Amino acid sequence: MPNAGSFRENWLRPFFFYGNNWLSLIGGAITTASAMVLAAFWVISVFGHGGSSNPYLGILFDLLLPGVFVLGLVLILVGILIRRSYLLATDQVPSFFPEVSLQDPAFRHGLEIVAVATIVNFIIVGVGCYRGVAYMDTVSFCGQTCHVMAPENAAYHVSSHSGVACTECHVAPGAAGYVHAKVNGTKQLFMVVVDHYPKPIMADSKVPAASATCLHCHNAHIDLGDKLLIHKAYADDSSNTQTTSLTLLHVGGQDVLGHLSGIHGAHMGRIEYMATDSANQTIPWVRKTNSDGSTTDFVAAGAALPSSAKPHVMDCIDCHNRAAHSFDTAQGALDRMMAQGSPSASLPFLHKEALTLLNAKYDSQTDAKTRISSGLITFYRSQYPSVWDTHRAQVEGSAAALVKIYSTNVFPSMKVTWGTHPNNIGHNDSPGCFRCHDGSHTSKTGQTITNDCSTCHNLVVSNEPHPKLLADLGMR
Repeated sequence: MPNAGSFRENWLRPFFFYGNNWLSLIGGAITTASAMVLAAFWVISVFGHGGSSNPYLGILFDLLLPGVFVLGLVLILVGILIRRSYLLATDQVPSFFPEVSLQDPAFRHGLEIVAVATIVNFIIVGVGCYRGVAYMDTVSFCGQTCHVMAPENAAYHVSSHSGVACTECHVAPGAAGYVHAKVNGTKQLFMVVVDHYPKPIMADSKVPAASATCLHCHNAHIDLGDKLLIHKAYADDSSNTQTTSLTLLHVGGQDVLGHLSGIHGAHMGRIEYMATDSANQTIPWVRKTNSDGSTTDFVAAGAALPSSAKPHVMDCIDCHNRAAHSFDTAQGALDRMMAQGSPSASLPFLHKEALTLLNAKYDSQTDAKTRISSGLITFYRSQYPSVWDTHRAQVEGSAAALVKIYSTNVFPSMKVTWGTHPNNIGHNDSPGCFRCHDGSHTSKTGQTITNDCSTCHNLVVSNEPHPKLLADLGMR
């Protein structure tokens, strides 16, 4: 075979001869080790990856490791060129290149170096990749290392889902979800690196459907019946007068006989909608699939249907859109914290002054921390010196509580302020339920999506100072 013999003499022998140098041998070891790790990763991906589903795996295995592989090839080539140039300059190029054979001590020695270096590099690269992937699966990586997610990280740690890993909700199972997460995560990293990311970062339809995430832990068909909500509010008078409201929320669901009731039951059928904005806050068109299979379309009065929008099947996330990253309003957060004892409702005009400080504009959280704390202290020192003298600890504790309220809800650097992120549960602070239940969504036959309050809840007590019902229930 002359072609094979010519290739061996003119290419293979010179390659191994010139490649027998430390730089090329190291490059060969790096290339081989990274290739082995990549091959193992590809095999696991094809035959069912049972390990991490982290969205940033693409950065590691699709960008960094291939880069390391190419670096090894470059080192091989550079080493060959350096040695060839040196031998040509010193007139040491042999007339015949040595035979490529294990019998040749120099060739065998080079293979031994490559083999040992490859094993060492494989262990280092493999362990490094494993530890990197394990770290990228942690909440600290998603919420702290990725600094632009500071608002979401703060809200996450005070949510009911604080024990659930980010990837459990943001990465759908299966190959499609896995690939989507890798591509999206890599894109997000580049946006952060080049400092070209949206402020604020808004949730969108790229979040996996509830059937792929939420329903792994929650039973959508369980009948939850009614739920009593207790809300305490405070007035802006000198005594911060407290009032209480009681709401009976008809959560409902599906009972053992298959009967549907309440809010959950009313939305368990197939409901589709089209929105005109990425946050799904303006919904001009709704379609409901009836029990007999027919459909009814509801269109908001005077609304123009979006030409490019596609119908979206409604699921849990369309209402529970801030399940793990909920941001409060200034008054809502203040009332809740005062009900827990701090800020102290015993301080005169605390509620009024606190709202003023919380709603003021600050350049940064550091600026807010300083001005909110000093503002409240200055108010009592100047306006109520006796209160400052006798209740200094309460004033300082209240100031610290206000700083905490602000720092978990407002992030000037990311343009996140009060009301930036709408919460679709309820309708007091954002459209929420009224996106569809506003009384203006009507079908061709004149049927309207109900906006009857009693369908979802009954207001049992409204802003009473001391509701008798709470005493009757043994609650305060």
